[in-house]
Amino acid sequence: MARTVKQRYRTGNIIVAVALLIGGIIMVAPLLWMVSTSLKTREGVFALPPEWIPPVPQWENYVRVWSAGPLLSGIKNSLIVSLSVTIIGSITSTLAAFAFAKLRLPGKNAIFLFMLAGLMIPFPTLMIPQFVMFASVGWVDTLLPLIVPFLFGNIMMIFFLRQYLHSVPDSLIEAAKIDGAGYGRIFASMILPLIRPAIAAQFILWFMAVWNDYLAPLIYLNTPEKQTLQVVIANFNANYAIQTDYPLIMAASVIALVPVFAIFVAFQRQIIESVALTGSKG
Repeated sequence: MARTVKQRYRTGNIIVAVALLIGGIIMVAPLLWMVSTSLKTREGVFALPPEWIPPVPQWENYVRVWSAGPLLSGIKNSLIVSLSVTIIGSITSTLAAFAFAKLRLPGKNAIFLFMLAGLMIPFPTLMIPQFVMFASVGWVDTLLPLIVPFLFGNIMMIFFLRQYLHSVPDSLIEAAKIDGAGYGRIFASMILPLIRPAIAAQFILWFMAVWNDYLAPLIYLNTPEKQTLQVVIANFNANYAIQTDYPLIMAASVIALVPVFAIFVAFQRQIIESVALTGSKG
């Protein structure tokens, strides 16, 4: 009986492992095809049977991509938007999460629920009112509509950090207050070191989301030199797909992927651990 149960358990593990392996291959295949295509000639893209490894890698695709469009300015603009939003927004989000989790404020739970309700409003319903509002103050075709609204925090980051802060005993804060510490000192010397891993993980997730954002930059940015990287790559696709220059498009896509991929690989354990911890704390 015990042997039968053990065999069933082992068989189940094998089936799960095979299913996960197949799923992993399916998810990674487009990424590998993108890298492969970026090193092909135009004719090699349409070769039959498909060539996963180009016989002669065309590294010059990564050289001519810089002169084919404003790729460098797109990277610069994406860095400006991503870093300014995530650095300043993470500070304000952390302060807001501390206030919602540990401070005694009248109606704070109602305010927090009202903020969470805002997540239920899809962005397409807000596009036109936001565009009209930003156009009235002359912010269209600048990076300001992509930066300023998010400097005041990210509700998802506030939610996760608030959940994480629930694990910090209120008695610690009360003891610090009795010793004469103000909320600023409590936050800087006690709370911040405790939630630093969670902040790092949420910072990385937010950076990836802002870096990959396409719709908002497409709406507000018209001048090619002011567009972010994702819009620049979309213009590459519009201009060079007609010429079947897919290697050039894929080379630009690989360059856009490198920063996000490097950050995720370097900090994937923090991301997974933080999400798991915040999800298990109520």
